Amino acid sequence: MKLLNKYIDYKNGNGRMTFIPEEGEDLWHVYNLIAAGDVVRCTTLRKVVTESSTGSTNAQRVKTNLTIEVESISYDVEAMSLALKGRNVEENQYVKMGAYHTLSLELQRKFTLTKENWDAIALERVEEACDSGKTADLAAVVLQEGLAHVCLVRQSMTITKAKIELPIPRKRRGSCTNHDKAMLRFFDTVGNAMIRHLDFSVVKCVLVASPGFVKDKLMEHVLSTERSEFKTLQENKSIFVFCHSSSGHKHAVSEVLSDPNITARLSDTKAAGEVRALGEFYTMLKNEPARAFYGPAQCLAASEQEAIDTLMVTDSLFRSTDLAERKKYVQLVEDVKGYGGTVHIFSSLHTSGEKLALLTGVAALLRFPMPELEDLAVDSDSDSD
Repeated sequence: MKLLNKYIDYKNGNGRMTFIPEEGEDLWHVYNLIAAGDVVRCTTLRKVVTESSTGSTNAQRVKTNLTIEVESISYDVEAMSLALKGRNVEENQYVKMGAYHTLSLELQRKFTLTKENWDAIALERVEEACDSGKTADLAAVVLQEGLAHVCLVRQSMTITKAKIELPIPRKRRGSCTNHDKAMLRFFDTVGNAMIRHLDFSVVKCVLVASPGFVKDKLMEHVLSTERSEFKTLQENKSIFVFCHSSSGHKHAVSEVLSDPNITARLSDTKAAGEVRALGEFYTMLKNEPARAFYGPAQCLAASEQEAIDTLMVTDSLFRSTDLAERKKYVQLVEDVKGYGGTVHIFSSLHTSGEKLALLTGVAALLRFPMPELEDLAVDSDSDSD
């Protein structure tokens, strides 16, 4: 994402920035930046009805700059579109003050975002979005017999580019069975999906994972078949990495990224770092439960004692419409960083973020045991009941 200009009054935190989203993931960053109450200005099309002197009416769509105070935000990850609904807050010849309008933020369309408070999380998000060097150039293909997912593992999300499902007959004895023919059709379909959805000028590594030898048979087929459509895969065979997964479902991507051998190779990607941190949390929860806790009350209490070594938070908590709730988590992140702890902000669109969301969205690994937090967990449950 390109930052065109920036003005922030650091005394009170308010200010504005102007951006141009350049790729699909930029809109995800924008979705995390904009909150209800913010003001957004950009060009839009508005249907205008004019009446002539004879009394006839004429409707046409006109292009105009509109400024709205955002009330609701919707994001479509598959279509990569972002819609903002709110009331007009600046004079406009086509739109009355206070009239509702929906702005559509699109790639290569400039917009200006004004916030009452650019907190540390928002500023960090801007820095992350505008640093193109932080984008993970990683793809993953997870498959089993008859099922495959072709995914892009981006810095903030795992995007399913293709899901392939084909019926595979049961294997029977014989040199060329219906099972074998169906598997070849399946491999052809998966190979074509990789060619169609992966840009090999950008992707630097493709993880291919499956239970058993399905992955090996797939790559043997696409790399040895003398067909022109597979030439791109054959030219880039050096970037394919084989690994094991328990299934061909999307959640297997997270499983693959948690493999120590794969993690070592992808140690510079944020997605791998988050998966590794969550894996360490589960291990600690099993072996030393007094050093691994999840839940707001437990993590806040641990932070007050400067006990958190690693904090994990989902980005959905920072999109809360409750300003006090958002400030609570922003302060928690700043406190942990302040006394030298590590903070991972998980994307709710990444498989690791989905898992963390099941643990209330916030979890922590502690520097030392705090068994008293277990009592706090019981007390919190009793209060909620």
